[in-house]
Amino acid sequence: GFNANIVENPLEIEERILRGTVESSLYVAVNEIGGTDRLAVSLADVFKYDIDFVNSVQPGDSFVVSHEQQWQDGEFVRDGDILAAEFVNSGRTYRAVRYVSPDGRADYYTPDGRPVRKAFLRYPVDYGRISSGYSLARRHPILNRVRAHRGIDFAAPAGTPIKAAGAGRVVSRGRNNGYGNVVVLQHSNGITTLYAHMSRFANGLSAGEHVAQGEVIGYVGMTGLATAPHVHYEYRVNGVHKNPARVTIPKADPIPASLMADFQARTAPLLARLDAPAAETIRVAQTGR
Repeated sequence: GFNANIVENPLEIEERILRGTVESSLYVAVNEIGGTDRLAVSLADVFKYDIDFVNSVQPGDSFVVSHEQQWQDGEFVRDGDILAAEFVNSGRTYRAVRYVSPDGRADYYTPDGRPVRKAFLRYPVDYGRISSGYSLARRHPILNRVRAHRGIDFAAPAGTPIKAAGAGRVVSRGRNNGYGNVVVLQHSNGITTLYAHMSRFANGLSAGEHVAQGEVIGYVGMTGLATAPHVHYEYRVNGVHKNPARVTIPKADPIPASLMADFQARTAPLLARLDAPAAETIRVAQTGR
């Protein structure tokens, strides 16, 4: 016969602080101080609503991040959650802290309780390069005539996921002349967003369906009038085009007054760690198997 036993081998959780300065890229800066690519991606993800990490980060920008690391039997397993972080971009300081509400929902907030997450993503692709900006007098590269370009083009490799900028309903999905494969989403407050030149749509996406912010709705391509793979993104308010790079993005709801005391009590120690020495290990805990 057989006997079975469960042997618990808990993970060790270390909370570490890293401090760095960008010289060439965020990836290089994080790795040079002992971090990983995964940590760099997570840090960019925390501040992506306020900072364009492809076009705006420059040499001299600095950051501090307090995060968890998971270890087992003395071996590094993976990075865990970022607990608190600071990023200085072009002299402007951004701070974020992770807060888990009593119902178990975790999100990132500014020190005064406002969500870092906005109601809309600034851009619909991660790390896409702006290849053509918003302009009312742009010469079309294919038609060779001046025509208003009421959106922003993001160059990215074919197949790059395109994400819904905000929660909304799919009002159209299909082929649309020069736009190629296009999706239009209806959001609250009269806002609509358009995503064009897709190579294909996300599986199962159909008109009338509701999508969440950040949900993949299609993939970068060059259908329609396009000279290279990119996504054309438009932002409209009550049918009027707005420059996505300059429009004031609606804010998400702040911490409710009933939770403010709990928020401050739980996040104050995390924010204080941003002033601790770099590479310091805060504590070691046990968790699970």
